[in-house]
Amino acid sequence: MGYCLGVDLGTTSAAAAVADGVRLDVVPLGNRSPVMPSAVYVRDDGALVAGDEAAGHAVSDPDRVASEITRRLGSPTPVVLGGTSHPATDLLAALLQEVVARVTAQQGLDPELVVLTHPATWGPFRQGLFEEVPQLAGIPDARTTTEPEAAVAYHATTRQSPPEEIVAVYDLGGGTFDAAVLHRDGRSTAVLGTPEGIERLGGAAFDEAVLSFVDDATGGALSELDRDDPRAAVALARLRRDCTLAKEALTLDTETVIPVDLPGVHPEVRLTREEFEELVLGLVESTITAFRRALCSAGVSPEVLSAVLLIGGSSRIPLVARLLSRELGRPLGVDARPQHAVALGAAASGDLHPAAHPRIPRGRS
Repeated sequence: MGYCLGVDLGTTSAAAAVADGVRLDVVPLGNRSPVMPSAVYVRDDGALVAGDEAAGHAVSDPDRVASEITRRLGSPTPVVLGGTSHPATDLLAALLQEVVARVTAQQGLDPELVVLTHPATWGPFRQGLFEEVPQLAGIPDARTTTEPEAAVAYHATTRQSPPEEIVAVYDLGGGTFDAAVLHRDGRSTAVLGTPEGIERLGGAAFDEAVLSFVDDATGGALSELDRDDPRAAVALARLRRDCTLAKEALTLDTETVIPVDLPGVHPEVRLTREEFEELVLGLVESTITAFRRALCSAGVSPEVLSAVLLIGGSSRIPLVARLLSRELGRPLGVDARPQHAVALGAAASGDLHPAAHPRIPRGRS
């Protein structure tokens, strides 16, 4: 039996899922994580390498590694890697090829259909460029759908849905925030009003806030680093990773410790959840404001929403659900797999055997 592959080429990571009418499953892509870094590295011979291997070169060969590639789509400024310009579409195609190769190796056969997702806030120009990506990757029959439409398709597979409903999607990922309101009637899904988005607001921005906190706590030790010193560059990259781990730890824990192993500096910095929430409060509040604008644009009041979907890895931060619950006057919960909700929905929306799996709607793709 063939399968549909859903792919979410996110700003900071890529996720994949498969559906064949019987199962709807996440496919692990990373070497140590279910998701794969959205990074591409150009080798000396000009070949493009994507994923974990590319991310591994970010410290030693930063001028040869591209990250946050989706942000460059449509930009007039070329992506220069190793002294050579590369269109963002080519880099995304290399990333997509790596995803498909990993999934095919695990499934034992090629997908019959690939469904890619993109932000609902993209206009026709960026959408047109994005549709070139599967062509360049050798997947001419791929479909595309918006991320909130995919999220709603996945949501419909997790419960017995009413014949008609209005759903809001709050998507806080690694690099961007998006909010949209959708109407689903069981056969198709449509976006209501104008979706809202905030570029450069997500997990990476929260990581930077933690890094600034560490800098203050160490008396400006980070600011005084010699960025041309290879040892300092490696140590700073390690510290950035530890700041990310600290942020993730505070999703469950009330405090954590960040090791700081920099040239001439070897302290530990304690960070509590309360301190972290103070650091990111303004950023999270701006997403609530954007979410409110999406509701207003759709002409929808909170009480008519049958569900509010919190997706994207950064939506797991407890402050997010707390502030959004206060805004809407109702309790909220984060999806069990927020990083994979979009990929799962993309796979579900293009499922090849809907009769065998009635809880996966065909939807509009």
